[in-house]
Amino acid sequence: MLSKLLEKEINDQINYEFWSAQLYLSMSAHFADLGLPGFAHWMYIQYQEETTHAVKFFNYVIERGGKVQVQPIQEVSTVWDSILSVFKETMEHEQKVTTRINHLADTAVAEKDHATQSMLRWFIDEQVEEEANVKAIVDTLKLVKDNGYGIYALDKELATRVFIDNTQTGINA
Repeated sequence: MLSKLLEKEINDQINYEFWSAQLYLSMSAHFADLGLPGFAHWMYIQYQEETTHAVKFFNYVIERGGKVQVQPIQEVSTVWDSILSVFKETMEHEQKVTTRINHLADTAVAEKDHATQSMLRWFIDEQVEEEANVKAIVDTLKLVKDNGYGIYALDKELATRVFIDNTQTGINA
């Protein structure tokens, strides 16, 4: 059974994961409006991933005998200055998610909840990969700057990303 503290904090994380999904869906729409289907697709995959992360937490609370408290989602941004600014915000956001997951892990240790510690290892590993993937895109965008061909090539590359619900298999995508 989850402690009341962990139940509350995981419920907060469920809300944050759904908020993250909304943020990425908004970014996807932004890129679609700019005529960048590959960038839009990449962000749509992010939206799908965040939704599955929220559901993984949701199911975990239920499995552990807790009560899920679905909360309202706060408004997300809808306009950005540049492609790079979107990905810089994405990087900052993923770093914040990492901080939140690490806090949950610290709380699970303090609460001596070994099952939650085990479940959170998946998210800890996932965040390492999330940050690395976004950093690679930020680095590429800094390299190509406003070069149309570079943006075009990156757009084509990002369009190849495939969504895999790795929350069921334990494999990070």
